[in-house]
Amino acid sequence: MAVIALAGGLGAPGVTTTAMALLLTWPLESGHRVVLAECDPDGGAILSGALQGTIGNSHGLRNLAVAGRQNQLGEAFWRQLVDVTDAGSRDRLVLPGLYDPAHASSMGAVWDQLAHLFAGVEKHQHDILVDLGRRGAVGPSSVLAQRADLVLMVARNTLRGLQSAQVRLAAMREQFGPATEIGLVLVDRGPFVRDEVAKHLGADVVATLPWRPGEAEVLSDGAPQPRKFETSELMRAARSATARVRELVDARRARLAAPAGAEQEVSRAG
Repeated sequence: MAVIALAGGLGAPGVTTTAMALLLTWPLESGHRVVLAECDPDGGAILSGALQGTIGNSHGLRNLAVAGRQNQLGEAFWRQLVDVTDAGSRDRLVLPGLYDPAHASSMGAVWDQLAHLFAGVEKHQHDILVDLGRRGAVGPSSVLAQRADLVLMVARNTLRGLQSAQVRLAAMREQFGPATEIGLVLVDRGPFVRDEVAKHLGADVVATLPWRPGEAEVLSDGAPQPRKFETSELMRAARSATARVRELVDARRARLAAPAGAEQEVSRAG
């Protein structure tokens, strides 16, 4: 099982939309589950967006603040998850984010507790996608990115988008050091091609998602699904991205587990 953090820069690069696309296309073996935890300190978008306000504020990150202070975070976490599958299979779950950014001040120690919780979900056969929004990869909530198996920086391939990504990447590298693996997910909205972006930013472009506003609104705002949405260009690209993400996580874990003398050979194989 793996913990994948997603982060963005200035503007609206599409972090939550990307996270939702990965959630819905994540490959699941029998008995396995995937959870999207919306941990954006600026406030969540899923409650009023993808969930269309259907559950009000009864579930979500805010409710974990009190539980964390009472040392009951582990039990409370599972009760806050919302099933987003039509069949009610509870294998694709969402932890809605803060409905008021002012509540971020009460989350202080909870971020670290959540990081520990996410790292220990392997026994529950869960993968965790952590939506950190535009600024969650810096500041108190950055511990969630630092302890993830992989951090995905979401950016549009426009000049403004890439300049913002460059600044945020530099901040994360300085804060986390080389032990944290960071990759890019490009939203194909601008003129800069994959190889050009990778060279300029010095980061692996893990995936490129097409700019499809109509399809994206299904994920970001709960818009009605167009015909054959599950096989749309956006969802096909997201499905390919999940495969690459899992490859990177497996390769990283193999490198970390390898004896010192075998590390170089494992690195070549990955």
